[in-house]
Amino acid sequence: MLNTTGIENGEFIEYKGRPLVRQGDDIYYGDLSDKHYVFMMIMSDKKLGDETVPDMIMIQLIDSASKQPKNQTTVKGLADALEYADAWLNRFNK
Repeated sequence: MLNTTGIENGEFIEYKGRPLVRQGDDIYYGDLSDKHYVFMMIMSDKKLGDETVPDMIMIQLIDSASKQPKNQTTVKGLADALEYADAWLNRFNK
């Protein structure tokens, strides 16, 4: 998780060249100034060895102008959620 010092300095974790910010169970992916960005909510976690990892994740494609969801789905696993999110942004931010 990013600390407040990193956010204040404009440093973000990136995935496929887009900012990725997590605060608790909420994840924002994409540039908020683009036409669309993605909001993800971790709905449940699971134990994987000694670690707890996200399990079910709700994904919403958000229209930046209206702040309303355009698409929504639920997937298992953070990797699949990020792939959906990246595909949506590639398609809708042309």
